[in-house]
Amino acid sequence: MAFLPKGVLFAFAVTASAQTGAQLATFVSSVDQSSQQYALYVPRPSAPDAKYPLVVSLHSEESNPRLNLRQVFGAVQRLATGNPENLRDFPPVRDQGFFVAAPLARGSMGYRGIAEQDVYDMLADVERRFPIDPDRVYLTGMSMGGAGALWLALTRPDVWAAVAPVCPAPAPEAEPLAANALDLPVRLFHGDQDPIVPVENSRAWQRRLLDAGVAADYLEYPGVRHNAWDIAYRNGAVLEWFDKFRRNRYPEHVHFATESYRYRSAYWVQIDGLTPGEHSSIDARRTGTKIEVRTQGVDGFTLTPDHPASAVVIDGTLLRVLRGQALSFSRASGRWRFGVYLPAGKRPGAEGPIAAAVSARHIYVYGTLGTASEAELAARKQLAESAAQWSTYRSRLDLVLPVKADRDVSAHDLEDANLVLFGSTQTNSLIARFAPQLPLALAPGAADWGLLFVAPVGKHYVLVNSGLPFWTGADEAARGGDPFAPAQYRLLGTFGDYVLFKGSLAHVVAEGRFDRNWKVPAPAVPKLTAAGTVTVH
Repeated sequence: MAFLPKGVLFAFAVTASAQTGAQLATFVSSVDQSSQQYALYVPRPSAPDAKYPLVVSLHSEESNPRLNLRQVFGAVQRLATGNPENLRDFPPVRDQGFFVAAPLARGSMGYRGIAEQDVYDMLADVERRFPIDPDRVYLTGMSMGGAGALWLALTRPDVWAAVAPVCPAPAPEAEPLAANALDLPVRLFHGDQDPIVPVENSRAWQRRLLDAGVAADYLEYPGVRHNAWDIAYRNGAVLEWFDKFRRNRYPEHVHFATESYRYRSAYWVQIDGLTPGEHSSIDARRTGTKIEVRTQGVDGFTLTPDHPASAVVIDGTLLRVLRGQALSFSRASGRWRFGVYLPAGKRPGAEGPIAAAVSARHIYVYGTLGTASEAELAARKQLAESAAQWSTYRSRLDLVLPVKADRDVSAHDLEDANLVLFGSTQTNSLIARFAPQLPLALAPGAADWGLLFVAPVGKHYVLVNSGLPFWTGADEAARGGDPFAPAQYRLLGTFGDYVLFKGSLAHVVAEGRFDRNWKVPAPAVPKLTAAGTVTVH
């Protein structure tokens, strides 16, 4: 820990010693093995064997975890009280018995991809070091952090006991997931004069949640601008609200929707078969020893209720359960039967889309093949370095993404990381090496074309960019994306599994998702091949 404020040294049940109050801590990232910082508040100890509640708080854009820790406690900084970013100056607060942890999550890059994993890595670190009650883990955040809190809550609702987003601006892709909070209390906060995030965002989200059957409160503050957290967090009020709730690990009714294997389970329900990129949902209701299930876009699932079931009704089909029989089901020829569904082709960890390749450890690789001059090699390297530079002069991220020449990529790199490959079979030896496994290829002479696609190779993804860089004409195309994400990730998040454009992203010829076997869907083949610039394998 970097800062050790005044406090009482004491022993928790699972640690040698810990300092009370506000402090900085670090965890080791599972993405890149870097040390990542977070702010932590440690409460005064109670009973020797006590379990403690934990609040995870996500900071706003252009902020940091040190300021965020103050804000959660309503500890407004006064000019005369010192540096608000120095936790040695953390003011006295009412100790309500909560741990509070606030991650940096690399800075202002939203809470998706690498930053999202940082939140869960930090959570695991706190739970490893301290006696946290897993049924009293809460989530909040403001602005960018509010959007992140809602996203994390809807994609993994069974982790949290309650969620409190403040003036959030959630991504549109969160909207179909509203009913996932069926068993998760939600309280939204917003100022009605907010000039940055329109108040209608939270009004619409409360309506959406209520329509889905979610217990969603909403507090709107008249005359308040974008600083709604000053009131929402005043005097630790959000901690008092959180303290009303405990996670229910086995709710009688579970609804879960997703488009990805990355988010495929909640509580006692797991989706085993789906089509990545398409909406899938399961609704399971337990009554005594009978379970009724309704599915949409699901080919297999597993149930793990807390007591045995005698019968399961799936989309109107009754299946009797024998004593000790596993509750795994798969659908074949339109009929449900017992049995584990094992996905082939697209599967967990190998499903796309393009953004998945840069949501974990990845390396940018430029090619050295051909008779390139030193100037050409330098230009190729510069292209890869531009793609890897996610920080800007306005927003410095705690993120270093490696760039290597194809000849310098080691066997360990191939085993350990996704690869972003620039060039073609003629210029990049790794593209040439993997060519038999890749679904697409751009013709060598297609100088005015850009092709970008993702594919699984071994245990990881390769993301191939042939021809024009994938960001060519991005400003003209105005594709949108997560406003809080770095420009590269924001743009990549708007693509499916492949995109082909001519001259500029404003002139996309074809884009979409590969089928479950990582092949181009038949209707899309003519669009990709019409100009003779792309080969479909």
